[in-house]
Amino acid sequence: MTAETPVSEYPIITVTDERLTAEQADLLAELRAARHFLRLTARDLDDEQAGRRTTVSELCIGGLIKHVISGERTWATFIEHGPSAMPDWMSWTEADYLARADQFRMLPGETLDGVLADYADAARATDELVAGLSDLNVSQPLPPAPWFTAGGSWTARRTVLHIIAETTQHAGHADIIREALDGAKSMG
Repeated sequence: MTAETPVSEYPIITVTDERLTAEQADLLAELRAARHFLRLTARDLDDEQAGRRTTVSELCIGGLIKHVISGERTWATFIEHGPSAMPDWMSWTEADYLARADQFRMLPGETLDGVLADYADAARATDELVAGLSDLNVSQPLPPAPWFTAGGSWTARRTVLHIIAETTQHAGHADIIREALDGAKSMG
């Protein structure tokens, strides 16, 4: 799989898998569409372009994809293992925040091909997890964080919806960066 691989050829679970309920198929179809548009922003880029900032933001296309990979893996693990899968944000140090910032940029030695391959692996794992769930109502308590309601919990369904929302939001960011890079757009 390379940056030149057509996005329709990524080997991700199909929404016609017989294990899926209609709801699982709908969730995975929407997640697959969001992933498609994020990957589409990386089409035909080289490593330097994937790591280039085109706005005042620190964001680049490769870094946004890395961030989405990390988020998707964390939230998928949350579905299975609950808040132990999440960072302990309340006790983070400056070093923790600096390390997190590396998610948003291409680091020396990283390649777009490698990032896209990692994304395909993360997507495949999440899709398999969702396909294997017998109940989307299974719920996990949310970890302590200022952005979560204290004592709240999320179902597997709500968590997958969150992965979709995050992927879609970052696909929009990546589209702006790509348009500023060379005028290419994901849509329109």
